[in-house]
Amino acid sequence: MNTLRLETNRLVLRLPIEADLDGWAAFDSDERATAFFGGPKGRSDSWHMMASVVGMWTLRECGLFSVIEKDSGRWIGRVGPWMPEGDIAEVGWAILPTMWGRGYATEAARAAIDWAIAHCSWREINHCIDKENSASIAVARKLGGEWLRSDLDSHGKAIEVYGQTRERWISRS
Repeated sequence: MNTLRLETNRLVLRLPIEADLDGWAAFDSDERATAFFGGPKGRSDSWHMMASVVGMWTLRECGLFSVIEKDSGRWIGRVGPWMPEGDIAEVGWAILPTMWGRGYATEAARAAIDWAIAHCSWREINHCIDKENSASIAVARKLGGEWLRSDLDSHGKAIEVYGQTRERWISRS
């Protein structure tokens, strides 16, 4: 599994490695990047989150991919299937603010959804989004997601769930 690698025209999605910590920490310390993720966090918190992601790959055989820009080789975000205990399974995305507006979230999420459809037994592809996060709602809609319901995440935070059935995704692809 440690050789798992997805490629799009502009991006590489691969399993996180320890060398990605600088990128994770840069994302997690950025106020704009974390506005809908509980605010800025320190490097130690980034390490714990990255280790949790690696652990999810081990325990659930899925998790967030590190997203690498092909042209620069730079870590630009994390995208992929997320299946925490007691929470809604989803495909999520988080891209560095300096890379916003380039379509990277949509491009990476498409590849991650294709992978999840092929490797996970999900009947529905969900995206759990803060109701104020209009940019992520736009990405969910570009991916074909429709508003499904309001819900609470495992921390009690109000979210909007966008998504579609597996069959709908396959028919659109």
